[in-house]
Amino acid sequence: MDIGLGPATATLESRFVELDTPILLTGVQALVRVLLEQARLDRAAGLHTGGLVSGYRGSPLGGLDLELWRRQTQLQAENIRFQPGVNEDLAATMLYGTQQLDAFPGKRVDGVFGMWYGKGPGVDRAGDALHCGNFIGTSAHGGVLAVAGDDHGAHSSTYPHQTEHVFQGVFIPVLNPASVQEIIDLGLAGIALSRFSGLWVALKTTAETAEQAATLVIPPSALLLRPISLCRRMG
Repeated sequence: MDIGLGPATATLESRFVELDTPILLTGVQALVRVLLEQARLDRAAGLHTGGLVSGYRGSPLGGLDLELWRRQTQLQAENIRFQPGVNEDLAATMLYGTQQLDAFPGKRVDGVFGMWYGKGPGVDRAGDALHCGNFIGTSAHGGVLAVAGDDHGAHSSTYPHQTEHVFQGVFIPVLNPASVQEIIDLGLAGIALSRFSGLWVALKTTAETAEQAATLVIPPSALLLRPISLCRRMG
């Protein structure tokens, strides 16, 4: 199916791999692209890494698991596993286990980068698991990005919620993207920061960022690494 962007060969699937050409992504799809780009960047750096995504659905991230299921072929090709959590706590527990790769012999990858996701009340619920995971820390070639879906106006929630203070309470720094492009930029920077600092890094989303769509261009590795290099210098 031609979406009318970039080369004539562009398809709904190619927007998850195309470089240097305009692609159309929603905020939720951009989160999937973050995972695929991280695998590509690691491969370009000579690293053999894997990925794990786990969490519990809730708006505005209610469609993330559906998008991850749709992209199973692409994710598996990059050694990225999607395993939904029974709840937010168990999802976070799985992810902080991946950061202890070097504690046991026989590892098959250099590191495992992770993505946790949950709605604002799920962040509240998982506070202890997030705290434990952050306290244990991240591996040099792993890193964890904790994606929160906030609903400031209670459009689809019992009460309005935001998560910055919860993450701050468990010593997790927060990045707040304002666009689909920034979800990719800050998502990749967040994983780099997590590896550099040894901390989990949170990425805050709202309906305005997760559910919007935008046309953007993903640059090749050399350009994509610029914001990551900046984060390392800031560290």
